[in-house]
Amino acid sequence: MNQKDIARINELYKKQKAGTLTPEEALEQSKLRHAYLEAIRRNLRGSLESIQIQEEDGTIIDVKKRHEERMAQRRANGN
Repeated sequence: MNQKDIARINELYKKQKAGTLTPEEALEQSKLRHAYLEAIRRNLRGSLESIQIQEEDGTIIDVKKRHEERMAQRRANGN
């Protein structure tokens, strides 16, 4: 997602607000919004997966690894 795409999303939003959005533009707007949200999700997931927490005793916990372990445990327990 680049600045040109974001500018186009905003342009289409203004047209929608004014009531002059064509069906083709509405489809384009939907596709651009979907791509924008996917880019945000990928960025957020990357940031969250790189977080490490240091406990009081000095041990470092990798949040991604801890989450994967908990999810595996839930699947094993049938939850």
